[in-house]
Amino acid sequence: MSRPTRHVFVCTQNRPPQHPRGSCAGSKGSTALLQAFWAEQQKRQTYEQVAVTYSGCLGPCDRGPNVLVYPEGVLYSGVTPDDVAEIFTSHLENGAPLERLIAAEEVW
Repeated sequence: MSRPTRHVFVCTQNRPPQHPRGSCAGSKGSTALLQAFWAEQQKRQTYEQVAVTYSGCLGPCDRGPNVLVYPEGVLYSGVTPDDVAEIFTSHLENGAPLERLIAAEEVW
């Protein structure tokens, strides 16, 4: 496997239902989001260019699910499976971060 151009981390932190910070996997559906990223990666056959990995907490739990893209260090918040194809096209393939989902400066 060659070194990918971009690496996507999808928060799959799971906390108890009433935890004050919430969790991306619990009530926010990041498991389905991770599956959507893997499915899109498979559909586009971008295994050599894009790595997709699940991660623990990325920070702003109340705004999740959160996705972090390196090497740019772009944090997306409130991402849904419906956003994945657009993230792939705009950011992962064309290098233009998707402005409407970028976490606010005071958060990241």
